[in-house]
Amino acid sequence: MTATAPAPAPSPDTRTDERLLKTSPLKKLMGRPELGSVVGAVAVFVFFSFVADSFLQATSLATVLYAASTLGIMAVPVALLMIGGEFDLSAGVLVTTSALVSSMFSYQMTANVWVGVGVSLLTTLAIGVFNGVMLTRTDPPSFIITLGTFLMLTGMNLGFTKLISGTVSTKSIADMEGFSSAKSLFASTFTIGGVDFKVTILWWLGLVAVASWILLRTRVGNWIFAVGGGEEAARAVGVPVAKTKIGLYMGVAFGAWISGQHLLFSYDTVQSGEGVGNELIYIVAAVIGGCLITGGYGSAVGAAVGALIFGMVSKGIVFAEWNSDWFKFFLGVMLLLATLLNHWVRKRAEATK
Repeated sequence: MTATAPAPAPSPDTRTDERLLKTSPLKKLMGRPELGSVVGAVAVFVFFSFVADSFLQATSLATVLYAASTLGIMAVPVALLMIGGEFDLSAGVLVTTSALVSSMFSYQMTANVWVGVGVSLLTTLAIGVFNGVMLTRTDPPSFIITLGTFLMLTGMNLGFTKLISGTVSTKSIADMEGFSSAKSLFASTFTIGGVDFKVTILWWLGLVAVASWILLRTRVGNWIFAVGGGEEAARAVGVPVAKTKIGLYMGVAFGAWISGQHLLFSYDTVQSGEGVGNELIYIVAAVIGGCLITGGYGSAVGAAVGALIFGMVSKGIVFAEWNSDWFKFFLGVMLLLATLLNHWVRKRAEATK
């Protein structure tokens, strides 16, 4: 009987490593989370270009960018948090808390405005740490924990403002030392080609760049995607889940601090009841930008595009001279269409792998 020689093992050169496989540019494009939002943004832009005569004017576009930036500053860190699989329902009122702390500390302590700005930063970050620690040390989901924080901050904003100022708004700090320099950083205007733009646009673009770098070029970005994709699996491979989630909540708090200072130095007083409901708009912008509610998928660029869609719709309705009551209707339509388009794009991307 003759023995059959075993088949030779495949040489290392003939084995295929999926990491070395080349992916076509089309497949890469189809796999991008922000693809659906970009398509939606182009559609909204073209639509309002036809229905609103003044939409394409340079001053109108500057107004749109300002509206998008004030939302985008918060939508970007909220998107990172959602990619990490969590929510923050206190984000809207946290912006107001940031402004109130800065204003009231400066006024009551007769300190330089920059002292109040610094105290506000520490306070806001501490609230972010509180949310993160409560989430990682207890069983309730982030929805319940941050809803509790939302209610506490809403009451504290109103209660402390009435206790200290005697009204629902803070005292003016426009004549205090340091106000001008702080305003130049958080609420100034710069001119390009004779058109005035708000500095919040630069803050927004800077946050998008930093967030994109973190997600795509750092180990922390891998941790964020891993935690959002599956917390237990991420923990099993050594991802510091608790630190990652606390850091994400601190990122939302940092965005709230920037937005709060812009609010304060734009008007030099703050209404204690502002910010309620804005947290849902931040989430909507992130979802329109391609973030999944379940976590583990999304991008900072997509959230920025979602904010841009918000800016175009909110201002486009005004430029078209329509009833502003239709704004939320259009926002809801955009949310549904973007969600369906993002789902289709993701399925197509998975099918072409």
